[in-house]
Amino acid sequence: MTIELGQGTGPLRGLKVVEIAGIGPGPHACMILADLGADVIRVERPGGQALAGGATMLLNRGRPSVALNLKDPEAAKVVLDLVKDADVLVEGMRPGVCERLGIGPDDCHAVNPKLVYGRMTGWGQDGPLAQAAGHDMNYIAITGALFGLGQDKSRPHFPTNLVGDFGGGSTYLVIGILAAVIKARESGSGCAMEIAQSDAAAAFDWYRSESFKAYERPESEVTGNAADGYERRAPAIAGMRGGVRYQLYASADGHVLFMASEQHFWKSFCAAVDRSDMFERWPGSEYGDHARGNREMQAELTEIFRGRTTAEWVQFGIDVDVPIAPVNTPQNLQDDPQFAARFSWIP
Repeated sequence: MTIELGQGTGPLRGLKVVEIAGIGPGPHACMILADLGADVIRVERPGGQALAGGATMLLNRGRPSVALNLKDPEAAKVVLDLVKDADVLVEGMRPGVCERLGIGPDDCHAVNPKLVYGRMTGWGQDGPLAQAAGHDMNYIAITGALFGLGQDKSRPHFPTNLVGDFGGGSTYLVIGILAAVIKARESGSGCAMEIAQSDAAAAFDWYRSESFKAYERPESEVTGNAADGYERRAPAIAGMRGGVRYQLYASADGHVLFMASEQHFWKSFCAAVDRSDMFERWPGSEYGDHARGNREMQAELTEIFRGRTTAEWVQFGIDVDVPIAPVNTPQNLQDDPQFAARFSWIP
């Protein structure tokens, strides 16, 4: 199978991209590449994506798709056939998944040494959270960026998914892909490159560190850019502002971000805390009712989350496969085990 050329009209006309379909930053990055003229073909799961709708369809614009069950060994042959004359492959699976499916970097470079293999992950290929579930705001919670958003300096607020999915995700992925394509054309050798949303979001937000320090000083001493700080800034008004299953909760010693928006995450959580009755009373839809919430359920969850420390909840999320992340402050984020394992900061 080959990718038909000539569809694009922008500066990337002729660039051939294979997209392993996902949600969030991967599709957004490929949308940008297609908007710039690249020829992109999406490899979709049969039946389409689990999360569909207007916003999702917008992210999928400008490129044809082919349906493949990647768990079928024959599907890998089709993907590798597509890769043979491609410039770029983009995937957003958890670490190790593409290797198990037979379409990892080594498999693809065996048929196309010049390929740029672009990986979009949440936590990166290594570190204690590498295999943990996550969503965009889990990744910015751990960076300290979430702590500085909103008016109330005692509690972080939701910034929508702009900082994690798109600011720390697709933006950096597109930049990395284009840089790698230039290098591949110069050297004749491709590469595997990865953007972890947690790493990129930390870099994306680091210039505001001085403003975060305003929290530590009396308001009368706040000067310069920090005077425009987050205490006085109204929170963003948009969707994804929080609900029962998409919410920040106080732990025994701090805060955690709980993002069991998908039904299977919510069901797993309820069972793991021995509260299957909550799932039975409010199973929700596949994506969850973020906007309305449920006061009774939120009160119950508030009490549940107070019963464990932040570290205990993070480990719980890893063990049960539910998106839970610590809400770090700028003062403690460099000591977080995930960043320590990935050498995100060099003294």
